[in-house]
Amino acid sequence: MADLKLVYAAPTEETALNELELFKDKWDSKYPKIYKSWHDNWATLSTYFKYPEAVRRLIYTTNAIEGFNRQLRKVTKSKTVFPSDDSLLKMLYLATLDITKKWTGHRQDWGQIHSQLEIYFEERLIGHNL
Repeated sequence: MADLKLVYAAPTEETALNELELFKDKWDSKYPKIYKSWHDNWATLSTYFKYPEAVRRLIYTTNAIEGFNRQLRKVTKSKTVFPSDDSLLKMLYLATLDITKKWTGHRQDWGQIHSQLEIYFEERLIGHNL
């Protein structure tokens, strides 16, 4: 939902809370559980506002697992019936090989993000060549 993106892509936590209230005004009658979930879990969901914008953008724009699952669904959606479980597994295996070929790219702003991650997570990055 584009309106929810305004919440997690907001430049500040205060702006995000305002956007969440606007989301509630517009969508709460149709989707009350979405607002309730965000509101009830705000302390956890909003922790990424303590990071610089480039790191926050990395967090909310890249979820490798969601992207991987989305690509697998795209492959399996075109074929609704498989002759056997083995044929499904073979197709998923081949799709996985194809999907993982694309995981070698680098982000344009990775240098800046890496520097910021080193500041926030210095002890976790020792010995890792990112």
